[in-house]
Formats: sequence, C-alpha cells, structure tokens
Amino acid sequence: MRHNPANPRELLGGEPEARPPRRRRWRWIARGAALLVILAVAITGAVVELTPGPAPLALPQGAAAPSGPLDGTWHVAAGSVAGFRIRETIIGFSNDVTGRTGDVAGTMVVADAGVSRATFLVNLAAISADGKTRQPQLMRSLGVTAHPDASITLARPLPLPAAFSAGTMITRTVPATLTLNGRTRPVSVTLTARRDGTAIEAAGSLPVAFADFRIAGPAGFGFLGSLASSGTAEFLLILRLR
Repeated sequence: MRHNPANPRELLGGEPEARPPRRRRWRWIARGAALLVILAVAITGAVVELTPGPAPLALPQGAAAPSGPLDGTWHVAAGSVAGFRIRETIIGFSNDVTGRTGDVAGTMVVADAGVSRATFLVNLAAISADGKTRQPQLMRSLGVTAHPDASITLARPLPLPAAFSAGTMITRTVPATLTLNGRTRPVSVTLTARRDGTAIEAAGSLPVAFADFRIAGPAGFGFLGSLASSGTAEFLLILRLR
C-alpha cells in the first residue's frame, strides 16, 4: 500500500512539518497567565502600600503666646478640619482610606476654669475621600440623605489647669456622645489642646465601631479586598471668641 502524504511538504518530497505538542502550548499559556497574575498583584501592592494617605490630624507646628480672655463662647473658625480613617485591605496589602472636610461648625463654652459644654457638627455630604469629592457608596453607608450631619457633644464639664491659660498644651481622654446615621452612642475622645495667640486649637480622635451606628460596609470589594469593621474619626479645631 502506497503512503498518501497529508502534508503539502511531503507531497513535494520534503520532511513532514513538526507541530508543537499541544501540552507544550498549554504550558506556555499557563506560564504567561501566572506571570500576568504576579504582575497584577505586584502593581496592586505597590499602589496600595506605596501611596500612603494623609497623616492623622494634629496640632500645627509652633504657637504664639496666648492673648485675650479665656472665658467665653468659642466658635469653630477657618482652618478646622474633620474626617475619618478606615483600614483597607486588597489581596493582602493594607493602607488607610481617609476622608476630610472643612465644613465643621460648633461652639465651646469656657467658664470657671473649665469647658462647661461643647458641641460640634460635621457635614458628611462635604467629605472628600482620597481626593474624590463625592463617593456614592460612602454616602449611602453613612445615611447622608436622611442624616447629613454628624455631631459630637461633651458628656460632662472638662476642667482646665491654670497652666492652660498661660499656653501649656494639655492631653486628655474625655467622655462624649457621637450622633451618626441617626444614632447616638457614648465615645471616648483623645485630644490635645493649647492656646495659640487669640485662638484655641484642639486635635484628636475617637474610635467608631460601624455596627454601633448601623453603618453598612460599601459593596464592590468581593473576595479580593475589604474594609475594616471600625474606623477612626479625627479632627483639628481652630476656635475663636466672637
């Protein structure tokens, strides 16, 4: 029986064309896919780990000698900032998601060598998260449509040492109440305060457990990433007498 060549090269008297085994082709495809996954993970890690958010809010460097009375009603002034910090994890890499707004209002009353009462409001709809002016998921989670403001109120009077009036910086942990998403809960605020010329400056933070305020986590992370179930609210207040 004569051999019937199926390959054109055989018809011309040449050697049969060698075909790469199918297993070898799939092996190269698998290696390429693995390299792409490794590259994607490396890029994600670099973006997450090497792009830090802003530092926690703190008192500005330097302060002028105190000037003017201490007693009176102090109002939030320009330069005040409030926001949050939440830990974010994406495929094993972590960083902080931060939000900031200068839309802060409120008053603090100082009398009889202490802060007798204080309440501050933050416009949640004005928060800019990681440079984005508005994030729909964040707005839904915080219940901004129904409850556009968050408020924090001093739970009891805060005594001030005599040295505070002369410009000494103080650090205290004080009880307060936080109202967020239409719910009010007790919190502990860690703050540092001082006089600076005619102003009082106060910076600090407080932990916020989202479940306490029925705040739902944003959707869209899937199995690749997540946000922590709690965050930190932080602030820098510049207060002035009127």
